Amino acid sequence: MNQKLRSEAEQIMEYAIGKMQPDAAVVRALEACSLSGRIYLAAVGKAAWQMANAAAGYLKTAIADGVAVTKYGHVKGDIPGVRCFEGGHPIPDENGLAGTQAILDMTANLTERDQVLFLVSGGGSALFEKPLVPLPDLQELNRQLLAGGASITEINTLRKRLSAVKGGRFAKWCEPAGIDAIILSDVLGDPLDMIASGPAAQDLSTCEEALEIVEKYHLNVTEEALSCLKLETPRKLKHVNSHVIGSVGQLCLAAAEKCRELGYEVHILTDRLCCEAREAGSFLASLAGSNPTTGEKVSISGSGLTLGEGLFTTQIPSASGKRAYIAGGECIVHLHGKGLGGRNQELALAAAQGLAGIPNVAVFSVGSDGTDGPTDAAGGYVDGDSYDALKAKGICVQDALARNDSYHALEAIGGLLKTGPTGTNVNDFSVVLIDA
Repeated sequence: MNQKLRSEAEQIMEYAIGKMQPDAAVVRALEACSLSGRIYLAAVGKAAWQMANAAAGYLKTAIADGVAVTKYGHVKGDIPGVRCFEGGHPIPDENGLAGTQAILDMTANLTERDQVLFLVSGGGSALFEKPLVPLPDLQELNRQLLAGGASITEINTLRKRLSAVKGGRFAKWCEPAGIDAIILSDVLGDPLDMIASGPAAQDLSTCEEALEIVEKYHLNVTEEALSCLKLETPRKLKHVNSHVIGSVGQLCLAAAEKCRELGYEVHILTDRLCCEAREAGSFLASLAGSNPTTGEKVSISGSGLTLGEGLFTTQIPSASGKRAYIAGGECIVHLHGKGLGGRNQELALAAAQGLAGIPNVAVFSVGSDGTDGPTDAAGGYVDGDSYDALKAKGICVQDALARNDSYHALEAIGGLLKTGPTGTNVNDFSVVLIDA
């Protein structure tokens, strides 16, 4: 393993994620809000504790009551005036439902003199939930969507219609009170109706789109669920002000800052990477093996690196010396095997073969929330030595990918990147380092 590149990868990861901590951004948003009357704080998502702690520290006794619902292991202590719950992610569970009910109880029977401070972050779709179908049915549908490689937009289009709080329904519940929503975005392009499935946003998706998704992925849904998918969500919401305070675009810029500090010439390829994780890994590895002085084009076939529609083909800028290529977004994984891993680990493992034998190059990919799939890793790192190291351990990259077992493959060669819960969640970022 190239220890210099591994160290620089960790420095870039820690700096970029550190810059995305929501505390200061929450306070800046609060300074711009016109909060009055009785303030009720509701925080949902993987960054709920961090955001609620920052808001409570700023507002102090102005909060009449507060509830935060976050992922297991993400509560870091007591917050005065705020009750904290932990629940399941990415599959909702009874504890998440209990936290959601606490928020609904707190916000029942509000008046126009009341104000809801709604702190939203990625993961809220699973953690903030009151299902309109039995929980086991909802859990099974979530598993089918995740295993089938559905995009977050597709998943949330269905989630909205099976929930009493998503797709603007929480905002309707709170009327006539006003809502100020402060949002950390984990969805490409920051669509308000898709972040945490838009509990306080006008729904822009349709029933027709939901039914098309069921057909596209051949989902096994109950008649009860099918009936819910045919019901439109609220189209008009009153007194909702939304403030997006963090996104994957900002994450990429933060990573670029640190790369430049380390002496790299930086090229941000996209902040909307949306494709199969293993194809993204192959593509990024191809950048490391390209001739940077010719300005050649590098592309990948298959389902491709999608920027909205079509294949993503980048013109490699002419350059020499140390270079870094950055791509932010959220890849998908189709589950065919029974291994362990996540989209960032699968991307990294897929890059290993393309980097094989190339000196002084590395690819790493990280989830900003510190958790990648159902693992304790944030992502993975590989370099020009990784492929041979895997072979020496008796691990075939293609076999490991076929089993969706990137975690154990990377673990065997020290390629896992671990941060623990970070307190933020603004998608993933992947970096190619070329120390020429």
